[in-house]
Amino acid sequence: MAKSHPDPAARKAYFAGGGVASLAAAAYLIRDGKIPGRNITVYEEMKVSGGCLDGTHVPEKGYVIRGGRMMDKEAYTCTYDLFSFIPSLDNPGKTVTDEILDFNRKIQTRSRARLVDREHRKLDVTSMGFSPKDRLAFVKLMQVSEDSLGTQRIDEWFEPAFFETNFWYMWCTTFAFQPWHSLAEFKRYLHRFIHEFPKIHTLAGVWRTPFNQYDSMTLPLQKWLESQGVHFVMNTRVTDIDFNPDRSATTAERIHAVRDGRETTVEVGRDDLVFMINGSMASASDIGSMKSAPAMKDKTADGAWRLWETIARKRPHFGRPSNYADRLHESNWESFTCTLTDRTFFDRMEKFSGNKPGTGALVTFKDSNWLMSIVLAYQPHFRGQPEGVQVFWGDGLFPDRVGNYVQKKMSDCTGEEILTELCWHLGFMDDLPGILQSAQCVPCYMPYIGSQFLTRGKGDRPQVVPKGSVNFAFLGQYAELPRDVVFTVEYSVRTAQTAVFQLLGLKKRVSPLYRGDLDPRVLVRSFLTMHRKTRKAA
Repeated sequence: MAKSHPDPAARKAYFAGGGVASLAAAAYLIRDGKIPGRNITVYEEMKVSGGCLDGTHVPEKGYVIRGGRMMDKEAYTCTYDLFSFIPSLDNPGKTVTDEILDFNRKIQTRSRARLVDREHRKLDVTSMGFSPKDRLAFVKLMQVSEDSLGTQRIDEWFEPAFFETNFWYMWCTTFAFQPWHSLAEFKRYLHRFIHEFPKIHTLAGVWRTPFNQYDSMTLPLQKWLESQGVHFVMNTRVTDIDFNPDRSATTAERIHAVRDGRETTVEVGRDDLVFMINGSMASASDIGSMKSAPAMKDKTADGAWRLWETIARKRPHFGRPSNYADRLHESNWESFTCTLTDRTFFDRMEKFSGNKPGTGALVTFKDSNWLMSIVLAYQPHFRGQPEGVQVFWGDGLFPDRVGNYVQKKMSDCTGEEILTELCWHLGFMDDLPGILQSAQCVPCYMPYIGSQFLTRGKGDRPQVVPKGSVNFAFLGQYAELPRDVVFTVEYSVRTAQTAVFQLLGLKKRVSPLYRGDLDPRVLVRSFLTMHRKTRKAA
């Protein structure tokens, strides 16, 4: 591990990948490492940075968000630390963290329509629907060690009836779990978010950003980094990293990249640092339109997986990317973003759900063959969104299944067909022609979006700072951190803090993990929730 250099101004840092983990690490290099921004270079193969924290307007199609992120008050300590020194773009004198706090004081979540059945009825979800065997399995899972679980799947621990409970429908759609996903990761989520257990039926603990996450988080972070002099080299794919042949230490010496079809090589100095995002859950994603379905791609369309595969062949302790990249039938799902110029859909949803936009979080259609959910965000959801335009987002966790009304796989459907299926589940078919006329529904198929949840063994994910590393670290969702959970902004920022503080030898602690699983009050409330019965009708 490298010791702090006596002259940070002489040190350079390079990033392979421009996701939020890299942007966060660059910020910490500047704030805590005192490395000048002009000495930091971020290579990104797309035209924009931010990775999955994206959001854009596509001409002729409408607004597009591949995914949405939910936060809470307690667990996102690294995220709030990062954005506590990133200035707001809209409110002089305030930080992005200030904005998030202010917004969630004003717009509070309390869903009144968390689950809806095939008869368009809002279900009473005050009871989790557990059997005594489910409760016993839960308690046992919380007590056993993660190592003892190995590569078990969730459905190897719980009985089939568990996957028909209110709890499972709410938990799996909140976090995007599938029955065949990693039991160890599921256990981590239970520990990490046990404090949200009593509120899962209303999602009252969910915090949002004022706009979509690109506009609210990525953009201000990138603007601040640019103001510090950080170089963003876009449309550039890092293809390989050379390491010193001495296997007793990991020292990156050279970076190979391709920009606009031209190969380039960057020599890494003795005191320089190299950070790499290994893998990408948004890799090979593709969008359709109202009249077309998304195309199917593979990881060759994205360099993050290929780079990880290339360097993993050089060092066994760099992880096993094939465990996550070669199981598409277990990791795919599909999202969709709808842009509307008529208020009919939003007005009917507000009347149906009892929630104003921004206060209801997810509405899940539990009998949907696609396991479809939608969320109506507070409007406007994008910077510059015109008056009279509304945007909402949805997803389907089973895109390979045929719809209940539209007799096609979700992955084969156009935006018009997906919106038709949604209106059928809501009972809005009488207004369907008008809704379709005013809508642009953009489907987005994501073959790797659930890959970070796949069953895994020891060594499948590399350590953030590999053993013996002198100047190299992994960042993002496929690097290993004890106890924290993937598929969160928090995980990306925690890997950034960990990598920077360790490589620079800083006497600074990573933001502490919130441990509600060690708080007796939280555990008692969760125990009572497990035994809560459905309210009796008045």
